[in-house]
Amino acid sequence: MNAARSAAAVAAASAVGLTLSCGPKRIQTPSIPGQSVIALLPDPGAGTVGRAVVSNPSGIVDLTSARESTTVTPNQAPTPVTVLSEADVTRLFGDALTALPTAPEHFVLYFRFESNELTDESLALLPRVLDAVKQHPFPDVAVVGHTDTTGASSVNFELGLRRATAIRTRLIEAGVAAAMIEVSSHGEADQLVKTADEVAEPRNRRVEITVR
Repeated sequence: MNAARSAAAVAAASAVGLTLSCGPKRIQTPSIPGQSVIALLPDPGAGTVGRAVVSNPSGIVDLTSARESTTVTPNQAPTPVTVLSEADVTRLFGDALTALPTAPEHFVLYFRFESNELTDESLALLPRVLDAVKQHPFPDVAVVGHTDTTGASSVNFELGLRRATAIRTRLIEAGVAAAMIEVSSHGEADQLVKTADEVAEPRNRRVEITVR
């Protein structure tokens, strides 16, 4: 049986274990050996729903909406698509969903021109970053600095690194273990808004934080 889906993250689970993968959530039902119930569930972080194609040598079905499901039995085509109730999802996948790790969270903080000082709006966002870190028992925090295209690329790489390091310092001062934070710089190489050289674009002066 094959399962494929779109970019939205969906997990796979079975009666014998839980695996994060590129397929839908899955559980083996013990009533018939080899029988599986396949359900498409929203991404736990973003709430988005992808797409799952469920197939075996006997047939194929397409899951495209939240809680759509099919049952697959050896030597039989997947059953027609049905929509599970929330109660059914909890009954079938409750243990698997509980075992899933907390979904990664992504934040973007913006900086003043040629500075490693945050804008007022981004400074106000810092408490949300700290709250996200606290939701992870063993957080892994990646902090990547970026710049616009004004100035030399080598200077911008250093500026991006200073920006990332400044955020790392703030997180450590707030109680996050230094060993949990990784900093790096892309300088002007990874623009959020594509511009020509020597363009002062505020949305490119940023630090991107991923909390896992």
